[in-house]
Amino acid sequence: MRVTVLGGTGAFPEKDRGCSGYLVQLDGFTLLIDPGYATYQPLLAHVAAAAVDAVLITHGHPDHCADLHPLLRSRAMSLPRAASLPLYAPPGALDAILALDGPATLDGAYQRHDLPVPGRVTIGPLTVDTLPTPHFLPNAGVRVTGGGVSIAYTGDGGPHEPFAAFAAGVDLLIAEATHRTELPPRMVGMLSTAIDAGTLADRAGAGSLWLTHLWPGSDPAGHLAAAASVYAGPIAVAVPHLSWN
Repeated sequence: MRVTVLGGTGAFPEKDRGCSGYLVQLDGFTLLIDPGYATYQPLLAHVAAAAVDAVLITHGHPDHCADLHPLLRSRAMSLPRAASLPLYAPPGALDAILALDGPATLDGAYQRHDLPVPGRVTIGPLTVDTLPTPHFLPNAGVRVTGGGVSIAYTGDGGPHEPFAAFAAGVDLLIAEATHRTELPPRMVGMLSTAIDAGTLADRAGAGSLWLTHLWPGSDPAGHLAAAASVYAGPIAVAVPHLSWN
């Protein structure tokens, strides 16, 4: 399994880094997870738009799904037209994005599948388990397994006791870490810090940790130090084109 970062900021893009976006590839199959703002162009550095086999979206905030729109337009408007793209997301999460065009523009370009949360789906050679986590919108934390390895990704969400057991023993944990050690009051319980991410990785026994969804303008070194204070394994900050095998 190969995992590649397309972006890693939260809320809105920075000049050199888009929002959440990850490619998971196994046995020639490409799953795109959370194509947020400014992830479409980094995607094209790794695969053609028509080569994406399926998309999984954890929740409906645009920093996790906005660039689904250019992906679908490219596949629908290019010749030859790409195959209909399976989309997996919590019920209703894609309504706003898919409403940006009239029905004729993207007719036949995608197939919607409600992602069961909690639940399990098979997407190509990958098994995807889901767990709800606390956030401003319904959010699916995911565990993706294939080829004898597994990764877990929190999507967005506050600290959630069951997630450590859900992610137990994963080879890679991708955990949102919006702020370094403290959250603004309005975010408490709905998002996490680098300390929270490190604590989760430690409790889950994760093989390595990627910190993602950093607030724009954050100091990555400070996030790394905070997570390392509670987790002894390898840690990286999610930046475009970072990859893991």
